[in-house]
Amino acid sequence: MHHRFTVSPAIFIGLALLSGCASDPPARRGAVAVGAAVSQPAAAETSRATVAESGAPLKGGYSARTVSGDYAGYPALDRFIARMAQQHGFPRDYLNGLFSQAQRKTWTINYMRKESKPGPPSPGGWSRYRAQFLDNLHVSRGVDFWRRHAGTLRQASERYGVPPEYILGIMGVETVYGANLGSHRVLDALTTLAFDSPRRADYFAEELEKFLLMARQERIDPAQPKGSFAGAMGLGQFMPSSFLNWAVDFDGDGRKDLWRPADAIGSIANYFAAHGWRNGESVVMPAALKPGAACELETGYNTRYSVAELVRNGIAPRRNLGAETAVSLLRLRAQAGDEYWLGLPNFYVITRYNNSTYYAMAVHELAQAIKAQYH
Repeated sequence: MHHRFTVSPAIFIGLALLSGCASDPPARRGAVAVGAAVSQPAAAETSRATVAESGAPLKGGYSARTVSGDYAGYPALDRFIARMAQQHGFPRDYLNGLFSQAQRKTWTINYMRKESKPGPPSPGGWSRYRAQFLDNLHVSRGVDFWRRHAGTLRQASERYGVPPEYILGIMGVETVYGANLGSHRVLDALTTLAFDSPRRADYFAEELEKFLLMARQERIDPAQPKGSFAGAMGLGQFMPSSFLNWAVDFDGDGRKDLWRPADAIGSIANYFAAHGWRNGESVVMPAALKPGAACELETGYNTRYSVAELVRNGIAPRRNLGAETAVSLLRLRAQAGDEYWLGLPNFYVITRYNNSTYYAMAVHELAQAIKAQYH
């Protein structure tokens, strides 16, 4: 999710599918986590242990003098708790009790140790990647979701200038419209990655900080929300930092709940709008390589060329496009041979959600397939 952690072009998607469906949303008011025993605060200590300095209530009733359980004796966690208390007014006893509930995710640690940096796209890689999302399941469920939430999608499109099909494209690729929300408690996922991961621990510690701020802001028990192995949440798989920056209460119930369709729809649309979506403009344009020519230019969503420069190198758009128009040069390794496309500004916006050419193209093609069947 930019708002997302990406270790390879498909890592979020592949592991979200592996994690299975977790349909339990964050607990509503008064929920208390279950699991390892946590001492309850004494009556005289209740306000100190469950209310932050800001006055916002803290859910769950956690309290402990020190951290116990899987994360007992972690100096880095102790420093994190001290910083959360000093900078954000969280009671230390509350955080000690909360993190006594956190469970180390051994599978995640092992995976992060094995995962290597992705190499160049392999021949046929795009065809295999595309097949994961451009199938009858994703398209038909997208059409059904559109029909069930047509009013909300229309309102979000009118407010933010983002077509409904692209909101659905994100949801389809991320969670199959809520069918694969992830089965990991966000608290466990982020604590594991912040304090046990061999890679990007600082990033996940920041996301853990934002998650606690999110839980306090939304008045939810931080031990309840479930998501991906990396802490992404809801139908659109927002990371906590993205939640704080771009999630919206689209149904007006006073809560930002990305496990509910209305808020997820509005938040994805808001994310796109905030990152520069241009209403009414195209996303990509097919290009052709001059017969006998070889493409020696760098390709990828983050490249920038003028159309005139591409033409001089034997690559031309298949439809009219101004010579000075700035585009990215995309190469898709299909089974039938390499395909060349030109990425327009809206394509780049999709990559702000996940920094991958294949991801953005899958969202685009799924969006177009859903739109074709819906109408």
